Parts: sequence; C-alpha cells; structure tokens
Amino acid sequence: MNSRTTSPDPDPPAGSLPGPPANSPPDPLSESTLGPPTGPPADPPSDPPGAVEGGVSGRATRIEAHGVDPIPEAERRGHPRQLFSVWAAANVNYLNLVVGGALVLMGLNLWQAVAVIVVGNLCWLLTGLLATSGPAAGAPSEVITRAMYGVIGNRVNNAIGGWLVSVCYFALNLAAAATAAFALVERAGAPLNAAVKAVVIVVIAALTLVISVYGHQMIVKLYRPITLALAAVFTVVGVAVIARADFSYRPAEPLTGTHLWTALVAGATMVASGPLSYTTSADFSRYLPRATPRRAIVGWTAAGGVLPSLAVCSLGACAATVVDMADPQRGLEELLPGWFTPLFLLALVLGTIAINALTAYSAGLALQAVGIRIRRSRSVLVDGTVAVALTLYGLLVSGLLDTVRNALQLTVILTGPMMAVYATDIALRGCRYDGPALADETPGGPYWYSAGVNWRGALALTAGVSAAALCADTVYAGPIAVVLGGVDLSLPVGMGVSAVLYATLGGRPR
Repeated sequence: MNSRTTSPDPDPPAGSLPGPPANSPPDPLSESTLGPPTGPPADPPSDPPGAVEGGVSGRATRIEAHGVDPIPEAERRGHPRQLFSVWAAANVNYLNLVVGGALVLMGLNLWQAVAVIVVGNLCWLLTGLLATSGPAAGAPSEVITRAMYGVIGNRVNNAIGGWLVSVCYFALNLAAAATAAFALVERAGAPLNAAVKAVVIVVIAALTLVISVYGHQMIVKLYRPITLALAAVFTVVGVAVIARADFSYRPAEPLTGTHLWTALVAGATMVASGPLSYTTSADFSRYLPRATPRRAIVGWTAAGGVLPSLAVCSLGACAATVVDMADPQRGLEELLPGWFTPLFLLALVLGTIAINALTAYSAGLALQAVGIRIRRSRSVLVDGTVAVALTLYGLLVSGLLDTVRNALQLTVILTGPMMAVYATDIALRGCRYDGPALADETPGGPYWYSAGVNWRGALALTAGVSAAALCADTVYAGPIAVVLGGVDLSLPVGMGVSAVLYATLGGRPR
C-alpha cells in the first residue's frame, strides 16, 4: 500500500476537526510533572457545561469517529482517575483466577504463589508509564511506536506484536468466559453440545464487540459501574474462599532447588504476561488533556491493574489449597453458597467482556496502523471473527488450562522486549511526542528514517526477542533453559537486552 498521511476514519461525523500541532510537553523528570508538589496538584482543564466524565454528553452512544489519527485538543478532556475503573473492570476476570490457581498446581505453596503474584504485578508500573505517551501525543500506542520502529517497521510491529497478540488474548479470555457461561447453560437445564457451545461463544463475543465498536467514550462510561458490580461480587467470593482456605498449605512433595526456581520464574512470567500485553495503554489515555500530570496517569493506571489482579489471582491461589483448580469454575462452586453461584458465573462473564472490549479496541487500531484502509469499527469486527475461531479451537479441540499456560508464557517472548523498547524510548525523550508528525507516513517524513525503518528500534527488538527465545522453556525448551535445568529467564533477559541496546544504539531519539 502506498505511504500516506494518517487521517481519521473514513467518513467521520460532521464536526471532526484536524488536530493542531503539538507543543512539546515538559520534561517528565522535571519538578512540575514528576517531582514532589509544592502545593495542591492542579486539576486538568474542567469539562464544558453539559459534559459527562470522559467526554461530551451523548458521545458514549455514538460510534467513535477517531481511529489512529491525532485527537484534536478541543476533544481532549477528563481526569486520570477515570483510568482506574477502565483497568480495574478489565482485571476482575476469570483468567486471573485461572492463573492464581495454576501457581499452586505447579507445586508452589500458598505464600510462594502470593509472592510470585506480587512480583508479576509490578509490571503494571510499566503499563502506566506507557500510558503517559497517550496525552503527550494525542495518539494511540500503535502510532506512537512509529518513533521507535519507523513507518514501515512499525507496520510489522503492529501486525505481529499488536494485532496478533491482541487477538490471541481476546481468544484466551473469551475461552475462559465461555466455560463460566457453559455452566450457566447447564444449570438452566439446556443441553450443552458443540453447537450450543459455539452459540454461547458467539453471543459473548458479540456483546464484547458492541462496546469496542462504540469505542472510547462507551468504555469510560460503562466501566465504573462494571467495576462496582464486580467488586461487590468478588467481595462475597473473597469471604467464602478465605473462610475455607488452608493458609498452611504445603504440596505433598515440596519443590526445592532448580525445580523451585523453575516454578517461581514460570509463575512470575505467567502473571506478568497480563500487564506486559498492554503495550497499548496509551490507547485509553490519549483523550486526556496534554497537561495531565504524568505521575497521576502512571498511578491510576497501575492501581487499576494491580489491585484487582493481585486480589483475584490471590483468591485463585487460596482456593487451590482446598479445591481442585484444574477446573476453576467447578472448584469454586464447592466453596460458594448455591444461591450465589449463578451471580458469580455472570460476574466472570462480565469481567471477561470488560477486558476483551479493551483488547478488541486496541486490535482494531493495530489493524488500521498496519496500513489497511478500514474504519476502526469494522476492524474490530474482523478481530472478533478471528478470535472466535481461535476460541472454538481452544475449547473444543485443545485443553483450556494447557492453552493458557503455554500462550501466556510464550507471548512474553515478544511483549516483554516490546514493552522494554517503548519504556526506554519514553525515558530517553522525556515523553515528548509530536502527534501530527507521527501521523505523517510519507517518505521523507520525520519518522520515515531509512527506507521506512528505524533500525535502532528494529535491532533492539529483534535481539531482545531472540535472546528471550533462547531462554524460554514453555512449548519448547531453549538451549539456555536446558543448560539452566529448565529455568525460564526469557522475560528478564529479553527485556534487558532490548532496553540496553535501544538505549546505547545511537544518541537521543528523534
């Protein structure tokens, strides 16, 4: 496809305006943005009369016009605290319960599992850091990464690390939600054959895609009540699980030595794969005013991810001390009051719809950023179709738990180095991004680099992924993992190699 300057989605509604040139934001390391405040923090610009939190009144019921184009300054408003509910609703989900239970099934005791959950969730700080680039550029992550890889190089990055990874996560989460929905069907007395399962998967996907198609303002509007509803349900679940949990639990054959380290590192990688998959966090912060304090963006994003993920993963680990979490839904039913089980199952489905709406939204932007001329709303539907097909395979052909374990450990080979390059670029350039310049895809544009590729970023990412692959021990055993007795160091090695190379190859980023 010919190079071009990115424009809004085709046929935008009347009133859409091109964004003004971006002024360079202040250095994020300066006192005014990250340093200790000398007085009360300044509030972001207030919304105009008639506005709702997150956007102009009525926008939540209209399909979002913007795709990968810069957001005009006049349309950027809101408060960073909105990010908390966006990420919190997405992390009260079935997949976190599965991961928490899997840690104990891998042979860890309860407190080892909890320690792994804490360490893995620290990666949400990186997700929060990446989110600061959204208001700085007024653009989504899929466009901002042109600064790291060049216009053409970034298309490859978005095709594999953006679109493919997002669709895989959509499928994994959809599979998890479907298992809960299947239980509801059984409780209703309906037959549960392959055809019924397929219909259930399609219905859940359709509900998810409605949110993604309507876009950013719908997400902001819905996710606060979703967060409150899920918090209420999981409070009841927490009370029931903690009342029965065996806090002195030890596996029959405790892991020691290399076997223990193998399980600890693999577990941390599984947990970290969640936040590391959100190299697209700027997608959900880009409508905030340019002057929004970066420390607040990091804090609200990280808190929205860490708190529910820590709680739900820990509940899964606690439950695994007294029930078999190889089948998490049936295992938890043993701990919950019978009258409450349907509400719990509905909450699992709702939480997964929340996380998948974010995933599908970003996948749609990634498909546009690859260079395909398609409206964002339609690209979301393409993503959903592919994810449904993958989900049907994961549930009807392959075992869910093995699929989850293998996929989560394998994706960090790619997402870890991607996150490292992005975070290093933010640090090196002080989070200064020019949205209109990033939108220029023409040869000779500011981010065309050499033949459309920034070889600095491409080499750093390739080296990091290669190093991680040599250290992996998941669906295959890399040579370094074999030498280390099965210890999988793909996450720290991949991220470290990419960060160091990106920081040392060349001078200050353009």
